This record gives sequence, structure tokens and C-alpha cells, in this order.
Amino acid sequence: MSEVNRREFMALSGLAAGGAALAGCATQGGGGRGAAGDAGGHADQVVTNATVYTVDDANPEAEAFAVKSGRFLAVGSNDDIANLAGPGTERIDAGGGTVVPGFIDAHNHPSSAGMRHLTQVDMNIRTIEGMKSALRERAQNTPAGEWVVGFLYDDTKIEEGRPLNRLDIDEAVPDHPVQVTHRGGHTSVYNSRAFELAGITVDTPDPPGGHFYRENGELTGKVASLARRPLQRLVPGGSTREDRQAGVALIGQLMSAAGITSVHETGGSSQGLTALQDAYDAGDLRFRMYYFPSGGGGLFAALKQAGIRTGFGDENLRIGAVKYSADGSASERTMAMRTPYVGRPDDYGISTMSQEDIHEAVDDAVRAGFQIGIHANGDKTIDMCLNAYERVQREMPQADPRFRLEHCSLVDDELLQRIKDIGAIPTPFYTYIHFHGNKWGEYGPEKMEWMFAHRRFLDYDIPVAGASDYPPGPFEALMAIQSMVTRTDMQGREWGPSQKISVPEALRICTINGAHASFEEHIKGSITAGKLADYVILGDDPHTADPHAIKEIEVVRTVVGGRTTHLA
Repeated sequence: MSEVNRREFMALSGLAAGGAALAGCATQGGGGRGAAGDAGGHADQVVTNATVYTVDDANPEAEAFAVKSGRFLAVGSNDDIANLAGPGTERIDAGGGTVVPGFIDAHNHPSSAGMRHLTQVDMNIRTIEGMKSALRERAQNTPAGEWVVGFLYDDTKIEEGRPLNRLDIDEAVPDHPVQVTHRGGHTSVYNSRAFELAGITVDTPDPPGGHFYRENGELTGKVASLARRPLQRLVPGGSTREDRQAGVALIGQLMSAAGITSVHETGGSSQGLTALQDAYDAGDLRFRMYYFPSGGGGLFAALKQAGIRTGFGDENLRIGAVKYSADGSASERTMAMRTPYVGRPDDYGISTMSQEDIHEAVDDAVRAGFQIGIHANGDKTIDMCLNAYERVQREMPQADPRFRLEHCSLVDDELLQRIKDIGAIPTPFYTYIHFHGNKWGEYGPEKMEWMFAHRRFLDYDIPVAGASDYPPGPFEALMAIQSMVTRTDMQGREWGPSQKISVPEALRICTINGAHASFEEHIKGSITAGKLADYVILGDDPHTADPHAIKEIEVVRTVVGGRTTHLA
């Protein structure tokens, strides 16, 4: 690539125009037009008669607040706030309802997920026959020889009690190559036609960082991590710029309905960045974005060459950390651990980066002025990442690097102390205990006391952030609060009860801690005068509701910068 300066990069990527437009988002609420406000200086919007949990230690509860120019103007009593209303003020009577700061999902994949909802086969189906039928139907409407691609497959939620395999797909779709990706994102199931096109047989050796699954001398169809590369290279992108913009609009609607006002998209491309900007231009960007370029990708290379660093942009669309992935998946039971999986004494999971690879990635990020986030599920991988973070901090010290440990699923006291000492930010899955309960038997009860360890993170005074990783985990923050508070799955089984936390603690994880993970705690994450007016009105109070029914609470209204993005 030829040398690109900052101005040229902005023009090429659309950030110049997008940045100018997005700057207006701060006052108009995230894409589209907000309340103009009263010429006499009154509030644009007031919310009264509410139970407001501000997540602001200086003023933890209130009855009302006022908004002007997309920010909280004042927070206090009904009488105080009523005095700020004028003829042009939007008045919202909460009717005694509960108001909390907007939820922040600190690890998600909305740009790609939205597009996949529009273009791929939804495999969130509970029977083998149902999945075969969905694939068969898509194949009937797909030109001969072209790929059929499915997503949101989950091997532990199938009524037949076994996973989808190559022969199942062969029976349904014999003539098209097929890829069905697990919702965890690190394994896929392929049919025989796909393997033929890639030249893969039962005798093909496993590559480093990957695995072809075999039974009785045959390929099962399941392929993990880096072994998927020769197959994935054959799968067309399958989307247009218009598809990707529509995908952002769709996922924005779904996330707004769940009360989400900010998202950290981890592992993004230039296409994803363009989709976000296109959605903004159309008035369909319903959440604020902290956007991670993928390490080793073209976007990251272009950003570095242009001298653009973490933090570039504004409060609506900002460049975040660079993202790498160093091991397998918690939900797919492939993460790299120091001890083996239950029932698989020789299986310690999959590593996808060596220690030297991690050192090189961290050094490069720091030299380029980037925060870094590394996908590190297992204790083995977390240790490797901390080795690199500690080394670079000795050799190229930074005042406040906020190194991120994406997922950080399995820890111990030694790792926790090192995380605390280096000031790293863990983003463990916050809906997983509840949603993925059938998977935890493969880790066992002892490990589960140390997985998604929100209690221990808080006890070590580590500002753990909340993350769904959607599609791998549901993004509903109220499900996340229920999951962290109860540690029970959908069958009522309890996993790692020592890690239970309180509702106020869970609310902090879903709000201000997410803002801290992106260096934005000074502008969002709490209902505080001067901060961005991002908030959610709920139909019930999670502090007093049945803990096992928190996920059923209705999100009545979601507001970003004073603009309503969802209204039930």
C-alpha cells in the first residue's frame, strides 16, 4: 500500500465526512434529529417521577433529571428539575418507573452480526431435522455450486442430544458446499462437498492452532479455529455495502430494544466501519461505537500508516483498541487451559498465538499508540497475555494503558493479582452462565468457581466490564444482570455460586465499567450532570424484582443523547 497521510486516510475511509456529521451527534443524540431546545435556555427534555439509579457515587439516587444539547443538564428532585422546563421542553413522566444509565456492551460484533441476520441461514434451531430443513430450503433458492452458510448453531441445545455432523448436511444439501458456524464463532461444521473443494481428507494433518474432528476413521464435519482457514477462503463474502448498512440498522433496532446505548465492536474491518458511517448518514446508528480494528488486517495497517491512534473520532464513533485472538472458545470448549477438560484427559484446548506472537503484537500496538485487546479465555492464555503486558510496561511504560483481556474466562488468585497490578481490563461473558448452562459440565464444578469470576474481579478492585460477544452470547443486559446475580442457567442449575454479585454491582459492570474500558468514564456510564444523556427506562426495578425474573423486565424506553431510539 502506498503511503497515506492522515487527511488522505480520512477522505478514503469516509471519516472526514463521517466525523463532521458525527460531531453533530453529540447534541442531536446519535444519528438523526433530536429536540432543538428552547431559545430561552430551558431544558430540551425533562424526566420526572422516576426512581433514578445514577451509578454516580456522589449522587446515587434521584427523582428526575433534565437534558440539554444531548447531555444531562441537572439531576435531582422533581421540584428542582421542573423549574428547568420551558414551552419547548419534551416532558417525560416516568410514572414511578426505574431509570438507569444506558447499558454498555464492551465486547460485541454488531456490524457483522446484523449483516449475517440478513444474508445467512439462522440456525438457532433446536432439532437436527429442523436445521436440515432450513439448509435444504436455502439450497433450493441458491444457484448450483454456490455456498450455503448458516450461523447461530449451538451444539448443546439440540433435542436429539447430539451435534450436527457432515452426514446430516450431506443428506440435506448434497450438491452445494455448506458451512454452519457455531454461535461461539470458533468452530464450524462442513459437508463433504465443502471438504472436496478445499482438498481436505481424513488424512489431512491438523495445522497449528486448529483441529479437524474425526470419528471411526472419517471426518465428522466439525473443524476448529485455524484449521478452518482453507475452507473459509472459499466462502464468498456474500454481502453488499447496502446489506451491511441494513445490517447495522437491524442490529441497532434489536440492541436498542434491549437498552444498549454503547457498543465496543471487537475485530472490525474497513467494511464494517463504512457500514457504521452509512447507517449514521441514514439516521440509523442507534448506539455509540468504540471500534476495534483487527490485528493484522488492512484497516489496522492503514490506521497506523496514517498516524491514527486509539481515541480518534468523537463520542459517537471512536477508534478503539486493536484486537487479536490467542486461543479457542469457552462456549465451544476449545479454550487453552493449564488443566484438561472433564472427560478428555489429553485435551487442554487450542492456542492460536505463541508467546512470541503475543509479545510482537503488544509491542507493535504500544509503539503505534493503540490500546490492545487480546481474546484470552483460558488461564494458560491469560498468563501469556499478562507476560507481554508486563514486559512492554517495563520497556515502554505508559501512564494508563488499560490493556484489555477479552473474555478472561478462567482465572486464579495469582492471575487476578497480576491483572490488578498491571491495571488490565477483563471483559468476561456476562450472559453465559444463564444461557450456556449445558456446556459447563465439561469444565466441572471446581473450574466454574473461577470462570466468569465477577465476584473475584470486584473483590480485587478490578473494574471488570460487561460483555456479550454477540453472536456467541445474548446481548440482553437484563439477562446479564440476572446471570451475574443468580449464577443459574435456564434449567435452574447453579454454576459457581461463589461468584454471585449484587444488582448494584452488576449495574455498574453494565454501565460505568464499560465506559472505563474505553477511557470514556468522564463522558458516559452514569446519570451525571455534564455527561452524555444516555439512559434507559425500565418497566420494573431489578433491585426489588425476583432475581430469577430480571431478564423478563420490559425495556420501556432507550435514549441516546436525548434522542429516543426505542419505545415499547
